[in-house]
Amino acid sequence: MPADEQKKYTVRSVMNDPAGELEPPKKKPQSPLEQAKKWALDYLKRPHSEKELRQKLAQKGVAEADIDRVTALCVDYGFVNDAEYAGMIARHYAAAGYGPGRVRAELNRRGVPKELWDDALAELGGQDDTIDRLLAARLRGRDPADRKERDKAAAALFRKGYSWDDIRAALRRYGAEDE
Repeated sequence: MPADEQKKYTVRSVMNDPAGELEPPKKKPQSPLEQAKKWALDYLKRPHSEKELRQKLAQKGVAEADIDRVTALCVDYGFVNDAEYAGMIARHYAAAGYGPGRVRAELNRRGVPKELWDDALAELGGQDDTIDRLLAARLRGRDPADRKERDKAAAALFRKGYSWDDIRAALRRYGAEDE
């Protein structure tokens, strides 16, 4: 068999058309808008903010007009909802033991609009139980009257995103604050 004829046969073509009579179907090129929609849907298999979606499409080289159209479609269909996303992020980080400061930093990093932060944090309610539990775990087996241990525990809570006022209140409840 000549080399020219060998090239046109592939496993797939032989399986689908053993006689070799059919021409292989030609792929229709996608428009840039259709490609941007496909990328957006692939990216949104996991929740993201509108800003994250815009950044991802821009990284792929999508034109600004197409980014606006695709983002508007995703928002209209509910694929992107920054308010729900903010609540989800706040609940996730609060469940992991992080305080409001850390949750705000994460919302900022993910591009959630600031107007939505307070509502997301309000869903969490008081976190006194969480901070008390974290403080008790941090001071377990240590003398709560020891200033160095209290300071280390307070610093750990501060790094988790709790305010100094919340930390002082928790120390008072634990009976470990200076008079």
